[in-house]
Amino acid sequence: MLTIAATLLGGLGLFMLAVTMITDGLKLAARDTLKDILGQYTRTPLRGVASGMLVTAVVQSSSAVTVATIGFVNAGLLNLGQSLGVVYGANIGTTMTGWLVATVGFGFKLDTLALPLIGLGMLGRLLGTRSRLGAVGEAVAGFGLFFVGVEVLRGAFESFSGAVDVASFAPQGGLGVALYVALGFAMTVLTQSSSAAIALTLTAATGGALGLSAAAAMVIGANVGTTSTAVLATIGATANARRVAAAHVVFNGVTGAVALALLPGVLWLTGYAGAVLGLPAAPAVTLALFHSVFNLLGVALMLPLTPRLAAFLGRRFVTRVEVLARPQFLDRTVLVTPSLAIEALRLELARAAGLARDSALAAVSSEGATPESARELRHGLRGLLEAIESFVADLEASRMSADSAGQLPLVLRVTNYLEDVVTLADSLDHHRPDLAAISRAPVLETISGYRAAVVKQVSRCDLAAPGFDLAALDAGFAELEANWHRLKTVLLEAAGRRQLPLERLNEALEGLRSGLRMAEQMTKAARRLDTLGRAQEKVD
Repeated sequence: MLTIAATLLGGLGLFMLAVTMITDGLKLAARDTLKDILGQYTRTPLRGVASGMLVTAVVQSSSAVTVATIGFVNAGLLNLGQSLGVVYGANIGTTMTGWLVATVGFGFKLDTLALPLIGLGMLGRLLGTRSRLGAVGEAVAGFGLFFVGVEVLRGAFESFSGAVDVASFAPQGGLGVALYVALGFAMTVLTQSSSAAIALTLTAATGGALGLSAAAAMVIGANVGTTSTAVLATIGATANARRVAAAHVVFNGVTGAVALALLPGVLWLTGYAGAVLGLPAAPAVTLALFHSVFNLLGVALMLPLTPRLAAFLGRRFVTRVEVLARPQFLDRTVLVTPSLAIEALRLELARAAGLARDSALAAVSSEGATPESARELRHGLRGLLEAIESFVADLEASRMSADSAGQLPLVLRVTNYLEDVVTLADSLDHHRPDLAAISRAPVLETISGYRAAVVKQVSRCDLAAPGFDLAALDAGFAELEANWHRLKTVLLEAAGRRQLPLERLNEALEGLRSGLRMAEQMTKAARRLDTLGRAQEKVD
């Protein structure tokens, strides 16, 4: 028994190594081709299914495709609905491993084909270490090793079934099916490879260690277990990553539950389909077809529900950045009434200006928001400004009066000013170490006074504050400019007396100037918002 166990372990190790080599080699050989397929050919859920199926069949890893899909969603190249199609297709594409085992693996002659593949593949790997030849060689060697692993596993399971009556240890009925599902799930979680778990199942069935129903239950468990990779990948990840992983869990869970509930019927359908297609009645072929059939049934069941599932997931895992970036006043229904649309834009801009003020104050002041919350605030503001600009583009395409059209340039100018504030806040964060290096006596008091002046001017830019006055706003900025010139003179004189590290002075000055420019852009934004409000009053 120890020899059989060691052989099983060794065969599993060979198989997992082979899958890793195939996946890594084909991904490197394909390079940007797979990205192009996912990025350009997923405009509809159905095309997403086809793309996901094709890419997964090529790289032999649904987990790799799912992780890539998460990256595309985060980069904005795919929306959530498109990504769901790719996830569905990846589950169909991953059945290719079972077909390789069933149709080729058991008939492969090690001495005539598998071993030469390993030799040729490794030769290509050695000759082209960093080239496409090397990547293809690694994949070819992986395929050879794949069939060696299958052969080792098949021999081990044949020995095991001959030595042990496995059926006597397994409970019958529903409890037995549940046990085999759990076993398939556990094998996938432990190996982090549904391909390995399914290969083990197919070889066990071929070797006589498992009956057809038990092996089918294990395939279902392995199919559900592959979601563990996506779930683990979302630890500490973005909301979009969690939504894609949740979609993966929902699809595999629903598909597995339906297949399990209809197990006798799906097995009958598989046998009928195999007979129609003229496939051999071997257990491995039947199980590979079963794997494909229930995943196809899952796609047929879930594809019509994709818009609802995307909407449901879009309301889950909401982050602070998404809340900030979501417009509160803009709605496509007001586009038909330009005057209402302009008023909605004014209200949204006022909200964005408030976020920009908070961002500027957090960047200048060392107190208040944590660095992480300040970054979230800036990311959220960027998203909100993009939504405002998109709304303006839609409004420009509609028919409107000359008065309403004349206000759109004001809106875009304000968004530009606020975008500059976000960029300058990022710059100040970048220069913070240089500021820390020069923030010491005798210039500490001068720097503190200048920062207080920046905070005061930015705070003046709130149109909703009692006593807001444009004249006071302009006077305050003139005073801040004078404060900046005094600070610059003090810093240069201190550097000349070697009281400050000269090598960091220029970068520190740039960081301090960012505060002045933030106040300037906020002042301009406040003036334009005031003009926009007055113009809207005239229109009304």
